[in-house]
Amino acid sequence: MATTSKVTIRRTRREDVGIIVAMLADDPLGGARERIEDPLPQCYFTAFETLQRDPNILLVVAEDGERAVVGCLQLCILPGLSSQGASRGLIEDVRVASHCRSRGIGEQLVQWAVAEARGRGCKLVELLTHHTRVDAQRFYERLGFARSHVGMTIRF
Repeated sequence: MATTSKVTIRRTRREDVGIIVAMLADDPLGGARERIEDPLPQCYFTAFETLQRDPNILLVVAEDGERAVVGCLQLCILPGLSSQGASRGLIEDVRVASHCRSRGIGEQLVQWAVAEARGRGCKLVELLTHHTRVDAQRFYERLGFARSHVGMTIRF
């Protein structure tokens, strides 16, 4: 890491949705999945409202010192019966604005999510990353995550 930028992590607000979608679209996989249009399609705002109402889902952003949104992630707290009724944290959609990468922002976001999950009683934290995202896999391994599952998907 060349430099470390201190960020503030906060709950997402409606006005952040466009910035988040732009970060989600800023790679080959996301570029094929997301719709960057003006105005932004209503489906994103509908999803945002649903996420905001669920107390087990935290959609957060990272702001730099000038209050610009430079990163985001979603943390889902999943109650379960397995592992003696343990809850688990699931980290999704970690993104850092392309002009801010390699500054420690992603690390701060993930560390925040792990601490938040632990504080909410989770016994483990999991995350998914696409098998083609080898840089992301190295990043997560550096943060202490271990390969432990084989993921499978059905798309509709």
